[in-house]
Amino acid sequence: MNIFVAKLDYNTDDHTVREAFEKFGTVESVKIIFDRDTGRSKGFGFVEMPDSGEGQSAIDALNDTELDGRSIVVKEARPREDRGGGGGGYRGGGGNRY
Repeated sequence: MNIFVAKLDYNTDDHTVREAFEKFGTVESVKIIFDRDTGRSKGFGFVEMPDSGEGQSAIDALNDTELDGRSIVVKEARPREDRGGGGGGYRGGGGNRY
């Protein structure tokens, strides 16, 4: 089960998140997302727990609790939806303006 964790303190690390989730079962991986330009945490991440029952227990127990002084949001991760957009080409695309 892939779990989304948000509203993390910018100084919270993988180890701290792993410790919180391991109280509920096996944690396969923890990934905190960082801004590639600044190297600073974006304040959210993902936890992978192979057993969905353990994952749901972790979600139920940890959502709206405090971790490193912040009230965190914990829920099942959903696949990213296609947000549209896409290529525009020269000057943002568009019809025949010339």
